[in-house]
Amino acid sequence: MYSVRNVSNVLGVPPDRLRSYMKAGFVTPERTDDGELHLSFQDMVLLRKVEALLGQKIPQKRVHQALCRLKETLADGRPLTGLHLDVEGNRLIVNEGNSRWDPHSGQVFLDFGCPATRARRAKATNIAPLDLAREAAGNDMLRRKRKGERLERGADGLTAKEHFERGCGLEEEDAEGARDAYQAAIDLDPEHADAQINLGRLLHESGHPEAAQLHYRVALSVRPEDPTAFFNLGVALEDTGRRAEAVEAYESSISIDPSNADGHYNLARLLEHLGRPESAVRHLLIYRQLTKRR
Repeated sequence: MYSVRNVSNVLGVPPDRLRSYMKAGFVTPERTDDGELHLSFQDMVLLRKVEALLGQKIPQKRVHQALCRLKETLADGRPLTGLHLDVEGNRLIVNEGNSRWDPHSGQVFLDFGCPATRARRAKATNIAPLDLAREAAGNDMLRRKRKGERLERGADGLTAKEHFERGCGLEEEDAEGARDAYQAAIDLDPEHADAQINLGRLLHESGHPEAAQLHYRVALSVRPEDPTAFFNLGVALEDTGRRAEAVEAYESSISIDPSNADGHYNLARLLEHLGRPESAVRHLLIYRQLTKRR
């Protein structure tokens, strides 16, 4: 349990806004023997989600109305922290895996797999994408040249680098085609770390975290100091219930890239689950410091 003051400092929620959340019943503080109010870690998770919505220019009144409606809807006792709240245009959407609905009207939305929806889901899973601008695939080719290896081409005449770039270009419109392109790059060069990471991410996003883990581990065997591969591996391990291993992966990621705010936050959440609240708070404070700089 965390004091209201600590929660305000860690998440950067102004005290008056935090009091309004408590008054509306979105979070339920407990009063200690000395009369001090304390919030749970799950309350902090919900507050982070709400603050993220406000950061996307959704009016505070609309967020409050949506949460009130959700509290009425979840009559089965499910916590609000179990829901993923997303933004589409100027409205809030509840995303529960394959189910997406409007918390105001209860209207269910059909998903036809449009590029924008896939992009939102990629962001929601917190799986880190690779930036093509890093040209890491080009670095792989240079490495192979130094080793005196011939750059092979596939039956279509494309190199591994060209397949990788084609996959990056297809992701927004054709996820399946992008997966095929990354696989083609890997077939030509199994040590193409970026293709391994991107293919792992797409497999994870399509509901195959176990398969994704294999590709992340191959990437790490090639580039053992890759923070993105460690972070994505942590997400995949967490999604398959392997929390202790996920903690190790997140710790490796932030040891390489201490500025990874999501890594600190995910690690804090897992440490809380594993009964290590002091360590969880330390990473939450780092997360807060990093996000304040953005």
